[in-house]
Amino acid sequence: MDRGIHPVTELRPAAFIDRDGTIILEREYLADPDGVEIIPGTFEALAALREAGFALIVVTNQSGIACGYYSIEDYRAVAARLDTLLDEAGVAVDMTCFCPHHPDLGGPCPCRKPGTGMYLDAAKELGLDPACSYYIGDKLTDVMAALELGGRGILVRTGYGQELEASAPEPILVVDDLKAAAELIVEESRC
Repeated sequence: MDRGIHPVTELRPAAFIDRDGTIILEREYLADPDGVEIIPGTFEALAALREAGFALIVVTNQSGIACGYYSIEDYRAVAARLDTLLDEAGVAVDMTCFCPHHPDLGGPCPCRKPGTGMYLDAAKELGLDPACSYYIGDKLTDVMAALELGGRGILVRTGYGQELEASAPEPILVVDDLKAAAELIVEESRC
């Protein structure tokens, strides 16, 4: 008798998306939920990715916690504000992963981008295929996991991206913003 419980047999692709400078305007060490401002085109981008079958995963380094610039409660308040805005727009994300560490305060950790820890944890928990996924952000650290995990890295020019695009190694792609990244991803459909 079928009870509706089925094992995951096929892995899904994901869009692993940086938060600050990619989804929301870059504000150095954002600790106030009132400072959350969505970058234009983000809602449309997330809707297009969701419709194309991608899991939506926010992956963010939050070293301000380790540095004492804001508390984990402050981080959670900002994250909750973003979740509310995304929910209201009908584009809730599947998961948010964050790293509260700083390499100068406690040494390196496996979760801090460009490390792959957060990506692999999300992939394991949600049944995702890292090699068929996209890694999107405004810093090279946001997109470099693609080179290790076999996916595609896309640097956006919002946030710090415009300053860093000349340093982007092959095969990292560079586009204007998250909306342009989503259009490219939907058109490319790698897996």
